[in-house]
Amino acid sequence: MDAVTGASANGEDVAGGERRPEPPEETDGAADFFRAIGKQVKLLRERAALTQKELGDRLGYGEEQISSVERGRRTPQPEFLDAADDLLGAGGLLKATKDDVAKAKAKARVRHPAWFRDYARQEDMAVELNYYSTMAIPGILQTEAYARQVFASQRPLLDEETIEQRVTARLARQEILTRWPPPTVSYVIEESVLQRRIGDAAVYRGTLENLLCLGQLRNSELQVMPTDRGEHPGLAGPFTLLTPRGKPQVAYVEVQHISRLISDPEEVRVLGAKYGTIRGQALTPQESQTLIEKMLGAL
Repeated sequence: MDAVTGASANGEDVAGGERRPEPPEETDGAADFFRAIGKQVKLLRERAALTQKELGDRLGYGEEQISSVERGRRTPQPEFLDAADDLLGAGGLLKATKDDVAKAKAKARVRHPAWFRDYARQEDMAVELNYYSTMAIPGILQTEAYARQVFASQRPLLDEETIEQRVTARLARQEILTRWPPPTVSYVIEESVLQRRIGDAAVYRGTLENLLCLGQLRNSELQVMPTDRGEHPGLAGPFTLLTPRGKPQVAYVEVQHISRLISDPEEVRVLGAKYGTIRGQALTPQESQTLIEKMLGAL
């Protein structure tokens, strides 16, 4: 969880100690395209005299998921388009949209909650990112299954549409790790975070494998803070340091229902000094990789 504790697990829920109403989302071309596909699915379903529940049962999806696709609120996945095309006798109509869906999804504006967008913009412009995490895997390193489990376990409960929007937005943030030129990124994750099994065995294994993969990117260094280190400067909680292109470094902290983007130079300097000491006390990147591989081997 980047600079986050609690159920939000890397943000995107609340800020400033209170829940804020979110303004209506702006319409973009991708959203209109997904709604058009949803209307096609609905028309084909009704022509086949199936309810949303009946279609969902036959395809292996929930009624709410079918409803979300038909309303354009959920991006139809390739396997869904294939199965729905065959079942509804669409004659290739839905299958033919798969490439366009992938392109539209790539171009679609990411829908973060309104209060989180300032931080997301800063992160997207960053040339350097440093994450210290104490309660969950940093959001920018989470797998789709892990992220979905985090949002599904949040209290108060989120509806399925909101969960899907938050998962999509979280995964979209990860594109900055592999674009060119990439930012310089470092992570320090508490060992207890790696020991906490979010989701089932498959989700846990996928999480560890993903950490090994992303930790080996040339622009990234991943370190683990072992639980036997005792006292260190990170005991006050998680935080993120980021340096936007052409701008001074800023910090981001979030704890339970309170979040804050910090630009005061002295406060940022103090957190930067703490982070340097934290990295010095953590396992080296190679030692951290060995530890994760050992945890994988024990599964």
